[in-house]
Amino acid sequence: MIPVMDRYEAVIFDVDGSLADSMWIWSAIDREYLGRFGLAVPADLGHSIGGLSLRETAYYFKARFGIKDPVDKVMEDWHRMSIDKYRHEIFLKPGAEDLLDFLRSRGIPMAIATSNSRVLAETFLEARGLTDTFACVITGDEVERGKPDPQIYLLAAAGIPADPARCLVFEDIPAGIRAGKAAGMEVCSVYDKAAHGLQKKKEELADYSITDFRDLELEA
Repeated sequence: MIPVMDRYEAVIFDVDGSLADSMWIWSAIDREYLGRFGLAVPADLGHSIGGLSLRETAYYFKARFGIKDPVDKVMEDWHRMSIDKYRHEIFLKPGAEDLLDFLRSRGIPMAIATSNSRVLAETFLEARGLTDTFACVITGDEVERGKPDPQIYLLAAAGIPADPARCLVFEDIPAGIRAGKAAGMEVCSVYDKAAHGLQKKKEELADYSITDFRDLELEA
């Protein structure tokens, strides 16, 4: 099943792996960053940190891998390694631009709810000309608890403002889907190669599932 977009008061997008084809850079950054300490990337790393804010992920790295640098230094290193990629190499997923145009034409407000940092989220949105597209942008910097906690989605709905029960969320990982559902929203799972092994679980958790945004039926 696919969602009927006209049913919703507002639409909220996760960014990495959902709105943007960006998850590929984080596996590369994990390899490079941990490689500095002579460490390999564990097979379960992506699953273990899925949905965590960047700060929560930094704490996780320190605890699991014995990184001695302060959390802010870890985050600064990740920003330095990724910001140019978010500006020049990260693009919208197929069909996303058509969906955004459709929602604008119908006057359906949109918001961002990303576990990523505000620096990287705003870098991506500015580079893609989307700064004025979203009624509000909530990032992992603004929440105490990352996904699957619903806080980030409730803040996004409040910032629009919109009734959470009338919002649709687009998400690419189980933790994000659980966060949207816990916020009382309907959730559409978006396929992402980085979460291929979790596809069955995602489809079980979500109300709808699409391969990419071209699957949606948008009326002219």
